[in-house]
Amino acid sequence: MLQDKTIAFLVAPEGVEQVELTEPWKAVKQAGGTPKLISTEPGQIKAFNHLDKADTFAVDGTVEEVSAADFDGLVLPGGVANPDFLRTDPKAVRFVQDFFQGGKPVAAICHAPWTLIEADAVRDRQMTSWPSLQTDLRNAGANWVDEEVVVCDAGPNKLVTSRKPDDLKAFCQATVEVLGD
Repeated sequence: MLQDKTIAFLVAPEGVEQVELTEPWKAVKQAGGTPKLISTEPGQIKAFNHLDKADTFAVDGTVEEVSAADFDGLVLPGGVANPDFLRTDPKAVRFVQDFFQGGKPVAAICHAPWTLIEADAVRDRQMTSWPSLQTDLRNAGANWVDEEVVVCDAGPNKLVTSRKPDDLKAFCQATVEVLGD
């Protein structure tokens, strides 16, 4: 389903929720796609299991070295610290904006929509997230709903969002379907 498709996974140097990185990554690989780990710094990133340090993962490229044109879609895993860091990095925000401007699919789970808010990519979009982000998303112009997974095509691209790790099965399935279109 994703043969010949390369998917960017954008994460900060530390703070990504490990399962929100590894489960969609596996889903992309199982569908025949090529996931690439992109960060703001080269080397390795440190994932977390909620607030506890977890595994490290090798970075395939930085936001300075790659562009949205190199990829067929973007996945933004969550974790509280991860998107909070990304939204303060102008190059990471620009990288995300380029996927929207290029009409490429984007999938974001849990706290990841914070980065989408900073990229001004949520206005008039139906989406979900970790519940504590609903006011931020509504204030940025999104229509927030409390659902397991939301696929929105009311914009320049398709946007997949989910609330939390418990939604990963539905998130991974919707993400692979949208990336495969």
